[in-house]
Amino acid sequence: MHPVDPAEVSRKLAELRLEHRDLDLAIARLQDDRGDDDLAVKRMKKRKLQLKDAISRLESALIPDQPA
Repeated sequence: MHPVDPAEVSRKLAELRLEHRDLDLAIARLQDDRGDDDLAVKRMKKRKLQLKDAISRLESALIPDQPA
């Protein structure tokens, strides 16, 4: 198991959160357009869920393990 560098994890978290927020805005903009592209929206939503999962995993990595 590799040691976790908290600074690297925090940097990656910030990056993923930014992408997640940007996707949220892009999805809203695309849905507001009259000629919305359903396939593009679905792909963006899927990517947004993947980002959410990755963010959750990284947040878990920052929490120190508790001895049993």
